[in-house]
Amino acid sequence: MKRNQERAAAKWVAAFALSGIALALLAPTAQAAEPFAACLAQLRGPALKAGVSGATFDTHTAGLAPDMAVIGLLDAQPEFKTPIWDYMAGLVDDERVADGQAGMARWQAELGRAASRYGVDPATIAAVWGVESNYGRTLGGRPLLTSLSTLSCFGRRQAYFRGEFYATLKIIQDEHLAPDRLVGSWAGAFGQTQFMPSTYLRLAVDFDGDGRRDLVDSVPDALASTAHFLKRAGWNSALDWGYEVRLPAGLATSGAGRKNKRPMSYWAKQGVRRADGQPLPAGDVPAGLLLPAGKGGPAFLVTRNFDALYSYNAAESYALAIAHLSDRLRGAGPLVQAWPTDDPGLSRAQRRELQRLLIARGYDVGEPDGMIGARTRTALQAAQRELGLRPDGRAGLKSLQALQAGKPAD
Repeated sequence: MKRNQERAAAKWVAAFALSGIALALLAPTAQAAEPFAACLAQLRGPALKAGVSGATFDTHTAGLAPDMAVIGLLDAQPEFKTPIWDYMAGLVDDERVADGQAGMARWQAELGRAASRYGVDPATIAAVWGVESNYGRTLGGRPLLTSLSTLSCFGRRQAYFRGEFYATLKIIQDEHLAPDRLVGSWAGAFGQTQFMPSTYLRLAVDFDGDGRRDLVDSVPDALASTAHFLKRAGWNSALDWGYEVRLPAGLATSGAGRKNKRPMSYWAKQGVRRADGQPLPAGDVPAGLLLPAGKGGPAFLVTRNFDALYSYNAAESYALAIAHLSDRLRGAGPLVQAWPTDDPGLSRAQRRELQRLLIARGYDVGEPDGMIGARTRTALQAAQRELGLRPDGRAGLKSLQALQAGKPAD
């Protein structure tokens, strides 16, 4: 009886917390309406100087209201907040590999043409597609005009987001893409491979020949535009992105880092070997030693091609996810060295199972979609308390196993 009362109380607290979050978001939005309108009025002149017509600006800013939720997301990007083993487990799993190989087979001709034109191999293009939108399944749901106008008026980096806001208006004006199709991430990235609006204007290509650069509904345009981006970022078709490696005992790693590159021959002389048993390539190709989890975790030698991936989204964990997924799409296996944790991250299939188990215990987490959002974390915290685990809301293997067992942990 006592356990049932505690469980009911935990669920009530979780529901109350979520309602508090909703109220906290609504209040700032109402308070921001007047300064937001004043800010938009000030943006009209610079928008016209950027090539946006007055009619376009007036038509597509009329009725805009700020979405203050995006301000909180400025400092909550998963690439920088999530443990590397959780980040990689969710982005590179067997499901994404299988879906990517199926997508590569379906779009083989288009990927081949893009590789021929831009010198970027099909697996790398497909890996960006997979990480950015799960092969077109998850494009994001925030209207670009709303998100970017809000970020243009509030929070950090307003000058940057104003440029993206003007670029979005130019896309609507010059490319004739409907505003309701321009939805994406909180920061304004959109389409199947998540281009920022200014990047779209510079680098998007019409690859299907219909006269439009459409990264939302045209897979060929999206794939070729990504290849074009990577080529312009310095991708070299003669190089691999890098390799997982084994380090000899006693190797000094104080100078490790993506930017601190030395010839492959230097690393070979230090006793560094590829983790798959293959020798390092001979010669003087510059490579940096990347230790994303410190010396106790997987180690990588990365080339300029890794830097090109990094330029797509400036986070080493992001670039590593694309690099590793591209290897998996070519048939390679998982990383050889385990991450230095006793509570590994979960694949998306495991995350969906965790959500189903929470639902079975009476928690409302929404659809079991494998996305660990606020409702899932709040419910998991309550369940972790019931199970005798640290209530941190993190979806790791220990929590999944405890939920599967259905009893408190020892």
